[in-house]
Amino acid sequence: MFAALRHDERGTVTAEFAIVVPAVLAVLGLVVGGISLAAHRITLVSVSAEVARFEARGDADLAEEQLAVLGDRVMVDREDVGALLCVTLRSRPAGGPLAHLAVESRSCAARTDAGATR
Repeated sequence: MFAALRHDERGTVTAEFAIVVPAVLAVLGLVVGGISLAAHRITLVSVSAEVARFEARGDADLAEEQLAVLGDRVMVDREDVGALLCVTLRSRPAGGPLAHLAVESRSCAARTDAGATR
């Protein structure tokens, strides 16, 4: 009786499916999360460059408008490095398991009042 059950292949597809589906979903979740992190980083790079340029030339209002686009989840640090103004933006993604990762971008621009030319 047990010898007959050993050669019976009923249910093997279901067992394989039950093992493969969670692995595929985990990989898919990591890929989507990675793309989300990359898109968030690209946004921070772009905004930090614009904010650094605006503030370096004295347009604080335009810089605040750019920062308002990101919302209140972004921390802004400013640093003077010689004739440069450097802006660092730090943020965490909206939610999920990847929310524990911090994304950061730093951009510098020459101050126009320090003798820089356009």
